[in-house]
Amino acid sequence: MLALVINCGSSSVKYNLIETTDETDVCRGIVERIGADKSIVKHETAGRKPLKYNKVIASHSEALHEIMNYLLSPENKIIDDISDIKAVGHRVVHGGEMFKESVLIDDVVKEAIEQAFDLAPLHNPPNLRGIEAAQERLPDIPHVAVFDTAFHHSLPPHAYLYGIPNRLYRRHKIRKYGFHGTSHYYVSQQYYKLKEKPKSQTNVITCHLGNGASITAIKGGESVDTTMGFTPLSGMVMGTRSGDLDPSILFYIVEKEELQLNSLHSMLNRKSGLLGISGYASDMRDLISKAKNGDRHCQQAIDVFCYHIKKYVSSYFGVMNGCDAVIFTAGIGENSPLIRKKALENMEYLGIEIDEKKNNEAKPGTASIISSDSSKVDVMVIPTNEELVIAIDAAKVASASDQSAWI
Repeated sequence: MLALVINCGSSSVKYNLIETTDETDVCRGIVERIGADKSIVKHETAGRKPLKYNKVIASHSEALHEIMNYLLSPENKIIDDISDIKAVGHRVVHGGEMFKESVLIDDVVKEAIEQAFDLAPLHNPPNLRGIEAAQERLPDIPHVAVFDTAFHHSLPPHAYLYGIPNRLYRRHKIRKYGFHGTSHYYVSQQYYKLKEKPKSQTNVITCHLGNGASITAIKGGESVDTTMGFTPLSGMVMGTRSGDLDPSILFYIVEKEELQLNSLHSMLNRKSGLLGISGYASDMRDLISKAKNGDRHCQQAIDVFCYHIKKYVSSYFGVMNGCDAVIFTAGIGENSPLIRKKALENMEYLGIEIDEKKNNEAKPGTASIISSDSSKVDVMVIPTNEELVIAIDAAKVASASDQSAWI
C-alpha cells in the first residue's frame, strides 16, 4: 500500500511517500521557510538527482499543493493519480491521555489534538494545520494520526506521576507522557529481529540522541520509563532545551532577571541546553570541532550531555533489573563515535564494554554492534525510521474493517 507521511512544523512540511508492502522509500522531500520571502523546496526520488529550488509559498496548504504537483507531474511519473495514495499518516507530537495508538482522523480527533495545544505549543498547532491542509488537498483518502506519546502509554503510575497534589493530575492531566515514541519503538523492534530475541523476555535501553534527545527503558517490549515528561522540555540536556531543572531556579531567574513568563519559556526551549552551556552552538558537530581546538565551554557542554546519558542508562538498569542491550539512534547517536564512547566508558560493572575499533568503524545508516565480544550487554547503533512506522500504522488503520477513529 502506498502511504504518504506528513510531518508539519511551524514553517515547514516534510513528506515521505512509502510503499509499505516492501517498506521502500519512493520519494521524500521538504518545503521549508513557509511564509518567508522565498521558501526552499527539496525533493528526493529514488534513482534520480535531488531537486532543490526556491518559490514563494505562503501557507501549509500551498506547500501541500506544491508537493502533490511534484508527485503528479507527468515528467516525474511518481504517481498517476491521487487515488494511488491509499493512506496519509500524520505525525502528531502530543496525544495526551486520550490516544494510546494511531487513529483515523475525524472532527473529534482534531478537536482533541487542539485541546493538547497547551501541552505541546510548539508542535501540535502546526501538526493540526498540516492535517487540515492535507485533508483539503486529499479529501477522499483516509488520514491517520500517529502520536509520539502513544508508545509510552504503558508507563506505570509510579513512573508517570509527579510529586504534586493529585488533584492537578485529575483536573489537568499533569503527568509524564514521553516523546520520540515512534523512534524508540522502531529501533527496539529492529533489535529483536536482528538478534532473534523474543521481546517478551528482553530488556533494552534506547537512546534517541539528536537536537531533541530522550532515553527510554523498554521491558518486554513496553516502555516502562523515559526521560522526557509532561512536555519535550524535560529529561536530559538537549540542543537548545534545558532538560531537568530544580523548579526553584525558575522563580529565582524570574526575580533576578525580571523576565516575563513567555521570555522564560523561550529561554528554556530555544536558548538553553548545549547552546546555553557552550555559548557557541547547539549542533554537536560544531561543539566537538571547537572543543578539539581547546574551547573549555564547548567541552563542558559535551561532558554534561554524555554524563546525562550515563546517568539515565545506569538508572534504567535498576528500573528493569538488568538490561540486554543499549541502542543508539538519531543524528548524534548514529553519527558520533566520540559521544557513544564517552557516554558508556567505565561501565564494565554493568557488563557494558565498547569495542573502540567497532565503534569508530560503525557506518551511518547501517545497524552495527559496537560492544566487545566479552561485553555482557549488547551495544548497538541502529538507524531510526520514524516515517516507516507512521506509514505502516497509517496503512493498517486505513485498511481496517472497523475504522473507528476513537480508540
